[in-house]
Amino acid sequence: MQTRQLGQSDLHISPLGFGTWASGGGNWEYGWGAQDDNDTIRAIAAAAHAGINWIDTAAAYGLGHAETVVGRALRELPAELRPSVFTKGSLVWDAQGRISHSLDPASLSREIDDSLRRLKVDVIDLYQIHWPAFPPGAPEQSIEAAIAALDAARRAGKIRHIGVSNFDAAQLERARAVAPIASLQPPYSLLMRGIEASILPYTAAHGIGNIVYSPLQSGLLSGRMTRERIAALPANDWRAQRSPEFQEPNLTRNLALVEVLRGVGARYGRTPAEVAIAWTLRKPVVTGAIVGVRRPDQLDGLLGAADLKLSDADLADIQAALPEGSAAPVPQSVVEA
Repeated sequence: MQTRQLGQSDLHISPLGFGTWASGGGNWEYGWGAQDDNDTIRAIAAAAHAGINWIDTAAAYGLGHAETVVGRALRELPAELRPSVFTKGSLVWDAQGRISHSLDPASLSREIDDSLRRLKVDVIDLYQIHWPAFPPGAPEQSIEAAIAALDAARRAGKIRHIGVSNFDAAQLERARAVAPIASLQPPYSLLMRGIEASILPYTAAHGIGNIVYSPLQSGLLSGRMTRERIAALPANDWRAQRSPEFQEPNLTRNLALVEVLRGVGARYGRTPAEVAIAWTLRKPVVTGAIVGVRRPDQLDGLLGAADLKLSDADLADIQAALPEGSAAPVPQSVVEA
């Protein structure tokens, strides 16, 4: 795969990144149901061999479990194939597994040390603040103090670059006043287009890379989701209860959009998933898209998105099928990055 420079950093990343939210398993509040660790490790290896050169994870995924599995996968890969590691902090949990949010510098410092230990790496390539406030809309803590703590970790050699996730333009401006910000990780898909109005123009103007999450809307736009499969989602899969896009009246509308993507993809021998991901990558300001992969075989039907160029006619067909409201600000129900 060709690579793209992430913002003004020295990181050159593949258009697709390996997402590990589901790798945390189902035993936490925002789990995706049961996940086989060995499947995750094999999928990471297959992705690395295919040219995907970065992994996105977070301390909160599986309450540390995803980072631990990523650490195992890294140790099994030869050095020349080992991907860069991007992780996130600010979501912390107690002994009962209840998640809360902290931008306290001492808490972030502990999180970085814990992530280094779980990942078994000497330095984290990109360390991101997961949320400026959580749940979205909660009282905000000091962004400035949090970025200063990450900058101290950078100068100490624990992290290489600083990123943020789920920040708006005003929050990015505050963060940039403290230290260089390599990247933003925002939600972006055909069903979540709220970043187009102000956030993408801001990052383009200030040389900040974008690594977008949920380009397939948590699998809904993959072309593999059916009503039957959605109805059979286990109770410990967050999508079954928390995502309005998986429920009526949105579900019928969204499955109709998938059929439009299927028709566009048929022109190129590509899947609906590849079309949906390529749509997010069509803008140069979007450096990469995070794709969640649970098994090696799921890479089939995703990798082609990296070099798929949609025509004006393709984009017009897709535009005509987009639901009203998908360009609105990110809904409060969004809980991931």
